Amino acid sequence: MAGARQRTDPALTRLTGLLGGSFNPAHGGHRRISLFAREALGLDEVWWLVSPGNPLKPVTGMAPLEARFASAAAFARRAPIRVSAIERELGTRFTLDTLRALKRRYPKRRFIWLMGSDNLAQLHRWKDWRGIARAMPIAVIARPGYEGAAFASPAGAWLGRYRRSAAGLSTWAGWSAPALIHLRFDPDRRSATAVRRADPDWASRFAGRTLRDQLTHHPVTSDNA
Repeated sequence: MAGARQRTDPALTRLTGLLGGSFNPAHGGHRRISLFAREALGLDEVWWLVSPGNPLKPVTGMAPLEARFASAAAFARRAPIRVSAIERELGTRFTLDTLRALKRRYPKRRFIWLMGSDNLAQLHRWKDWRGIARAMPIAVIARPGYEGAAFASPAGAWLGRYRRSAAGLSTWAGWSAPALIHLRFDPDRRSATAVRRADPDWASRFAGRTLRDQLTHHPVTSDNA
């Protein structure tokens, strides 16, 4: 699918994948699926959006923002991946608000939302999930054990009528939404939950680090989250 990187007007725009999450912590699976999606979809780069707080996840067990950001920056190193906690600056809490704000801030980019099939399985619980689907194309990356539930879910069934191929993104029209692109991926069973179980003190290794946001270039600390 590398041919998807060929565009009729190379100066038209930059194609950017958005992968959101808590990154509590980031791990090699995040990097692997991002690089796979970049190649499959012909993206210029992928942005990891480290959430200050996920409304669907409990606060208990959530590491401070700067630790989660630092873990993401470590795994994104030397890859076409930019790590950002821009939702903190935008003041957005829900995905749809973030996507709309990014489109306004970066009008010369074309975005595609990246998610695992585990997230598609519960997308119908997200605020205005149909609005998310209409905001930009969605690429769903297969995850072990979730495929059946994902495409049988309310959101999966609704999006099923808008299935597209990755090759369609090589044209301007391919970026219309709703659009669902299903990326089949060799199983990667790594998860943040497993990392936390194996290494409960992982966040302590990133304590005290103040890194700069790779989009806004502002320092990322929990006290200004």
